[in-house]
Amino acid sequence: MTGPSCKPGQGRAAARRQGGFSLLELLVAFSIMAMSLGLLYRVAGGSLRSVSDVSQHQQATWLAESLLASRQVVRADGWNESGESGGYNWQVRSNPYPTGLNGPKAIPLHEIQIDISWPMGARTGRLQAVTLLPEQKPPPGSTVR
Repeated sequence: MTGPSCKPGQGRAAARRQGGFSLLELLVAFSIMAMSLGLLYRVAGGSLRSVSDVSQHQQATWLAESLLASRQVVRADGWNESGESGGYNWQVRSNPYPTGLNGPKAIPLHEIQIDISWPMGARTGRLQAVTLLPEQKPPPGSTVR
C-alpha cells in the first residue's frame, strides 16, 4: 500500500532496500571486527610480556642490592666474584677509583661494577650497576702493601 505522499511503485522498492545488510556490508564488518580483535590480542600479549620483563628486572635489581649489602668496604686487593642465584648469573668486579686526593686521611675508593644476566626466551636480560665503596682500612700495626 502506498500513502498519499508516495508515488505509485515507490513503496515496494523502498521496503526491499531496507530489508537488511548486503553480503558485502557483512564481509566488511567482519573484516573490521577481526582486525580489531587481532590488534587487541597483540596489545594484551605485549602488556603481559612487559609485566614479566619488569618483574625479572626488579628481581635482578634486588639481587644487585643484596650483593652490595653484603659488603660495606672493599679489601685493598679488590672485589672480584661471580656466581648464580635463582637463574640469574652475576659478576662483581672492582677497580681503584682515582679521587686525586692524597694524604693520611684520604680514604681510597673502589668502583664496583655489577653485571647480572638472565634468560628471557630467545634473548638475554641484563642489568648493569656501578657504585663506589671505600677501601677497608688495614688493621693497626699491619704493613700496607
